[in-house]
Amino acid sequence: MKLLLLVHVAATLIMFGVILVVQIVHYPLFGQVGAESYVTYQAQHMRLISIVVFPPMVVELVTALLLVWYQPLGLPGWQVWLGLALVGVIWGSTALLQVPLHSALTDGFDATAHRKLVASNWVRTIAWGARSVLVLAMLAPLLRR
Repeated sequence: MKLLLLVHVAATLIMFGVILVVQIVHYPLFGQVGAESYVTYQAQHMRLISIVVFPPMVVELVTALLLVWYQPLGLPGWQVWLGLALVGVIWGSTALLQVPLHSALTDGFDATAHRKLVASNWVRTIAWGARSVLVLAMLAPLLRR
């Protein structure tokens, strides 16, 4: 169970780092790409970012589910369920907000879609930030042993 929790913590912290860079640096710069190269840029972004985010997101989801099923001794149930709920918020936001907004941007830069993308992505940024605090709290008792 320790290894499961460690893998879970690692996946969450990786994704929190990635989402911070995306939210603070990457998404705001979409507007600076330029109309002539934006369609190619957006297509490359979607292809390449998927390679970076998909594996740790899946690992995080699977390990969150496994932690509910194989809850480590001494770990409060509310922590694993809250963690899973936050993963649901992240996946829901991704599927319902960010993916459609990225799709809207595939035909060219759209200032309204871009603004909505940056604004709506705060949902994931805050959720991964909260998850990071939560998983570190889950890990703390193991480090004391």
